[in-house]
Amino acid sequence: MRGFTRLSAYLAAAIAMCTAALPASAQQQEVPGTPGQRLAACISCHGSATTPPAAIGSGGTRQYYPRIAGKPAGYLYNQLTNFRDGRRQYPLMTWMVQHLSDDYLHEIADYFSTQHAPATVLERASLPAAELERGRQLVTRGDTALKVPACIACHGERLTGALPAIPGLTGLPRDYINAQFGAWRNGSRHALAPDCMGSIAQRLSLADVSAISAWLASEPLPADPSPAPSLKRPLPLACGGAPEPQP
Repeated sequence: MRGFTRLSAYLAAAIAMCTAALPASAQQQEVPGTPGQRLAACISCHGSATTPPAAIGSGGTRQYYPRIAGKPAGYLYNQLTNFRDGRRQYPLMTWMVQHLSDDYLHEIADYFSTQHAPATVLERASLPAAELERGRQLVTRGDTALKVPACIACHGERLTGALPAIPGLTGLPRDYINAQFGAWRNGSRHALAPDCMGSIAQRLSLADVSAISAWLASEPLPADPSPAPSLKRPLPLACGGAPEPQP
């Protein structure tokens, strides 16, 4: 009960701060302050430009909220519209963005895409070596029998994503990665069609998801975590959230 009370208070504070993040089009008045000040509600969960995000009441280094600093603006904008338009389900995020205009969502995405918050590197998960190796293989080579491409085929050789809209996978907490696979599997997270990650998640076993998340979450960020300007090869699957560039 004590933990629930702390969580309720935390969410109430975040929601209260959200009114400071609303644009003039939503509040019908000019919002003062810098973008960083007006996006305090986002920073309260995802961390500031100089500190990594902290898990609610954990008192340690383990986290849930994803690192969004430095993610491609196109990806961040897609996720904000997914929350607003019901393709992703998370009540607090939906409440915060449901009345925001496309222009303001672009402003939020552009702001965080230029930030470079550090991310805590977690220790390797205490899985058997064979399971971690399975995770490494799926990330770097995929599984042709399952028709699952390697993560690096879409998210880049360094797993830092690619412009304009493919996210990096390093620096994300394991619990968050697991939760997103679960959301794709149970249908509470969608992307613009064709939903390539939704298809991939359905092809992976729970053991494979666990292996992937364990391996990814303990991989350090490279010295330069910036997304690649583009992918070297065409995407192995059609993805609505990251359409192929037009010739």
